[in-house]
Amino acid sequence: MPYKTQNFDLFGNENTTKQNAKPQVKFQPLAERMRPKTLDDFAGQKHLIGEGKPIRKMIENNNVFSMVFWGPPGVGKTTLALIIANSVNAEFIQLSAVSSGVKDVRAAIEKAEINQKHLSRKTILFIDEIHRFNKAQQDSLLHSVESGVITLIGATTENPSFEVISPLLSRCRVYILEDLSEDELLLLADNALTKDAELKELKIDIQDKKLLLQFSGGDARRLLNGLDLAVRSTPPDVNGIINITNDVLKEAYQKNYIRYDKDAEEHYNIISAFIKSIRGSDPDAAVYWLARMLKGGEEPKFIARRMVVLASEDIGNADPYGLTMATSAFTAIDYIGMPEAQLVLAQAATYLASAPKSNASYRAIMSAKEDVDMTGELGVPLHLRNAPTKLMKSLDYGKEYKYSHDYEGHFTQQQYLPEELKDKVYYKPTGIGEEAKILERLRNWWKNKKR
Repeated sequence: MPYKTQNFDLFGNENTTKQNAKPQVKFQPLAERMRPKTLDDFAGQKHLIGEGKPIRKMIENNNVFSMVFWGPPGVGKTTLALIIANSVNAEFIQLSAVSSGVKDVRAAIEKAEINQKHLSRKTILFIDEIHRFNKAQQDSLLHSVESGVITLIGATTENPSFEVISPLLSRCRVYILEDLSEDELLLLADNALTKDAELKELKIDIQDKKLLLQFSGGDARRLLNGLDLAVRSTPPDVNGIINITNDVLKEAYQKNYIRYDKDAEEHYNIISAFIKSIRGSDPDAAVYWLARMLKGGEEPKFIARRMVVLASEDIGNADPYGLTMATSAFTAIDYIGMPEAQLVLAQAATYLASAPKSNASYRAIMSAKEDVDMTGELGVPLHLRNAPTKLMKSLDYGKEYKYSHDYEGHFTQQQYLPEELKDKVYYKPTGIGEEAKILERLRNWWKNKKR
């Protein structure tokens, strides 16, 4: 069934566009040109669209309900939503959670209300990367989903149990889309070479088709568009054959994509570079690697979570506000979502990179843990023990404890560590930033301890 354009404007007035006319877009990417129109042309996901399987049965019964597609990039989440909408003659409205906000959601709901009230037509609202919507944005969908004004299809690469609010998730069925197999990906490439209106007219020889799988990372969209670029950038030889060598493929995929797979080595390389840039006090490098991660589709909360850890591990008490900044950034992402959240991340990253550094807190807890492992469960000194009963008091629990606030400066020296470790020093402030003040204060209090 051909793709249906919108036949009515936002106010229900009929457009002049013919009902089944497909927009004529020049220079469409190969992945778009090869987008399947029916379930029978759809590659993979047989557990969902095969005979007797849930999505096929749903379409056959013309009974579409709200759902969330969870799966890696390029496995057909958007295409499947389009096929469902066309199969049940519903209007298809597509939003991206990366660039859309509550205003866009409300406009889509208003259009859906017009469709329902005046045209008796269903509306499928497809939200790509729905996990990027914050709580308020997801809340704005609840009533319309529950009342049936819209049928929501959300797509996410993240576990919806953690990223989609419970009230919305309870109104949707979750379907897991699996990685495409090697055979399915190679079939997609072969179909493109033999069925695409532009490529089938060319004589194309690919040196190693399996390299397509390696460079695409299992992403069908990336596979097809990279192949298209390789063909377009390679002139035919004297016999009219376009020879796609391994070097041509490598160059095409590098040009066309920023390689960033959340399950691959590059994911860890880039987050490592980001953290080390902040630790090394280079805000320029920090925002560059931040931009790389955001461009590659990294989850903003993952980035913010790592900065919270760094704020304690690498900055600590040299600038205690660093931890406040990092945790505030983590919280703010929930309030505003993307794309505005990138500003919060950039502010936090540049602040932390520019802050004085200290890993004294980190070294202190690591050193203390080593002693715990080596010495076992040393007894708590009697004067520090709690004494809620007469028996405990008779055993000298709490005896001779000095209450700090009874002394000048709210401090008096007494032993807090077990006897075996009484002179141990774990926390050694660096003397940088706010820790310089802490170091001076501790030296004045604990003159017998060497820091």
